[in-house]
Amino acid sequence: MPDAPVVVAVDGPAASGKGTLARRLAEHLGFAYLDTGLLYRAVARRVIDGEGDPADGAAAARAARALEPGDLAGEGLREETVTQAASAVAADPGVRAALLDFQRAFAAAPPGGAPGAVLDGRDIGTAVCPDAAVKLFLDASPEVRAGRRVRELRERGSNAIYAAVLRDMETRDARDRGRAVAPLAPAEDAFVIDTSTMNADEVFREALAHFDARTTSRK
Repeated sequence: MPDAPVVVAVDGPAASGKGTLARRLAEHLGFAYLDTGLLYRAVARRVIDGEGDPADGAAAARAARALEPGDLAGEGLREETVTQAASAVAADPGVRAALLDFQRAFAAAPPGGAPGAVLDGRDIGTAVCPDAAVKLFLDASPEVRAGRRVRELRERGSNAIYAAVLRDMETRDARDRGRAVAPLAPAEDAFVIDTSTMNADEVFREALAHFDARTTSRK
């Protein structure tokens, strides 16, 4: 009987570096990769395109149930309006329930027969895959994360203002950490990395060392 896929959960707030790390780990390990935030962005995009209100739980849940794989490759998923709307729809229990099966199926049977899966999001280690072999939680100060997001937005041609980005980020953090269903928080057995003063290579080395230690101890 083949071994069960190795699941790596990478959680953290916006601009903590979790996406960069998760993609790099997946490539290095030969694992499948799922940016679960794209699921919520795609739901938000559907709601917005349908001229609905992202805060309308019923509308958001309908959009989540209608989500198709092709929606994850849609245009405009990284726009700031979609970013804020995604945080709103993610707080709805109906949306989370509709997307939970998709995420768990990906982890249980990674596409392409990959030996494992790396999923990044906000509640992978606590709610989606609580039995993940490796759980990582990345964090950084709001000021550092806002600075990163401003640089990212300006590279895309946006005239982003630091104060506004920081304010939006703090609002989103409060909503994500305070929601009743699967709030943003490290799992009890997660390895927490503060990336405030670290570059991407340093974060990757620390995360990979933890992965090696965890998976070796399981054998």
